[in-house]
Amino acid sequence: MHRPENKLLRQLPQAARQQLLGHCELCELSLSTELSVRGQPLRHAYFPTEGFLSLVIDVDSHPALEVGMLGAESMLGSELVLGLAATPWRALVQGAGAGWRIGTNDLRAQCDALPPLQKLLQACLLVRLHQQTLAAACQRYHLIAPRLARWLLMSQDRSRTESFHLTQEFMALMLGVRRVGVTEAASLFQDSGLISYHRGELTVLNRKALEAEACSCYAADKDIYQRLMHVGA
Repeated sequence: MHRPENKLLRQLPQAARQQLLGHCELCELSLSTELSVRGQPLRHAYFPTEGFLSLVIDVDSHPALEVGMLGAESMLGSELVLGLAATPWRALVQGAGAGWRIGTNDLRAQCDALPPLQKLLQACLLVRLHQQTLAAACQRYHLIAPRLARWLLMSQDRSRTESFHLTQEFMALMLGVRRVGVTEAASLFQDSGLISYHRGELTVLNRKALEAEACSCYAADKDIYQRLMHVGA
């Protein structure tokens, strides 16, 4: 039986990986749990093995907006490699799962002791910078339907399943648009046989067609990860 792994940890040399995991603990990632608070020091870094997180930012009285998503291909807390402990976003568990957790001081100590780990976190941080820059441009220039297709594909990639629970309110929140816009786009995809959606349960029926509807940022996002992390998709 395949055991879920974190893609970053898998890249470490075996001895370094075992040393790092000796300072980690397994933890459950429960839906809607807030793992980091904006402006407050991080207490732990997380390496998800299942499930995925949304990085959301709050601006004045506006609804929260997603500025990043990560799952088993990444980690929460790569900025610690720069000595930073506070972040400008909140990290919310969007898809329930599990992962490895390590205290921030322990992670810093392991980065000093394990050069491959420090290099990996630097690459991870660079990927996030590039992806968040791309996401900002995507929100400014691309229409709701292509953005929704991209977001659904990203969610499916990290959930590793065809079906997952999503409300239209949550989709609108993550895309930073009004609910009516998401409703229209989702209805279009459903009428075209790309997805089915009923009472918050969404199933991707035709992934290839959904990929054709997604904006170019979906492929660009994956390319950024592959180039900077030097791994396959």
